Amino acid sequence: MTATTSEQTQRSGTGAFLGGMGIGTLGGLIGLGGAEFRLPLLIGMFRFGPLEAVIVNKAMSLIVVASALPFRTSTTSVGTIADHWTIIVNLLAGSLLGAWVGASWATTLRSETLYRVIAILLVAIAVVLLVGHSAEGGRAVFTGPVQMVAGVVAGFAIGVVASLLGVAGGELLIPTLILLFGVDVKLAGSLSLAVSLPTMLVGFARYSRDSTFAVLLRNRAFVIIMAAGSIVGSFIGAMLLGIVPGYILLPALAVILLISAVKVWKHK
Repeated sequence: MTATTSEQTQRSGTGAFLGGMGIGTLGGLIGLGGAEFRLPLLIGMFRFGPLEAVIVNKAMSLIVVASALPFRTSTTSVGTIADHWTIIVNLLAGSLLGAWVGASWATTLRSETLYRVIAILLVAIAVVLLVGHSAEGGRAVFTGPVQMVAGVVAGFAIGVVASLLGVAGGELLIPTLILLFGVDVKLAGSLSLAVSLPTMLVGFARYSRDSTFAVLLRNRAFVIIMAAGSIVGSFIGAMLLGIVPGYILLPALAVILLISAVKVWKHK
């Protein structure tokens, strides 16, 4: 559907830049794409249709993830991230396939039941994080082959969810990295971005085969402005990472999970 002139006007200017910057800051600080917060904005304020909003959301999340990862290296070095390459590969083994499958489903169905199951899962993860884990990380839940299998299964599920909702998946990846692999919250944010980037590219490639993908071209001015704000925000968030202590980030992540759960529960 082609946007009306008034809708095109609403989709340009200061609101797009500030919205992108605010959500980009959150993404750069925590290690998220920020899609759960951007989606209501795209639908409510900027008047995109549901699937169009998912695609624009995916594009903006991809930009946040791609820019936040190098920006965060001033706090979490490339070497530190590379030292954990086995974890990244483990999760990617499932998430890449899950992203393709999820994107295929997203263009043909909307399951309210699925969204509510995801919402309940987000609440459960938030509770577990707050009750049983510290920001500095701890013991991994599993080790050895069991951990590898669990990583592939978790990656696949996260890839499906990320594509269905048009999110980067950090809301689930970061808790998975903390709980399943025992890493600290700051490192989990950077590893999450490293997993999210190729996962999102796969989902994005699948979405590009759908005619609705043309929404990016029809609204290219809006997309460029929000992208610019997102990059500025992800830089600000990455710089804050070296200032904000880890014990604040874990409760912040739990709050984000709970807010995301409410938004996903209401998603149609």
